[in-house]
Amino acid sequence: MDIAALSTGMAQAKLMNSVGYAVLGNVLDSMESTGSQISELLGSAPTASSSLELSVNPHIGGNFDMSV
Repeated sequence: MDIAALSTGMAQAKLMNSVGYAVLGNVLDSMESTGSQISELLGSAPTASSSLELSVNPHIGGNFDMSV
């Protein structure tokens, strides 16, 4: 095998590896941002005991009795 071809192949492999890590870093940043947005959205979602639900069904879901 030619030394120049080997050197070129190794350089391309190194470049592809670097590009892969850069893309992975961008994807991880995007996923962290999306996860925090989803967490905020779920935190602000109304619960089952919201005023709208209680106005429609005032006697349903207010209490939970459990015996073990």
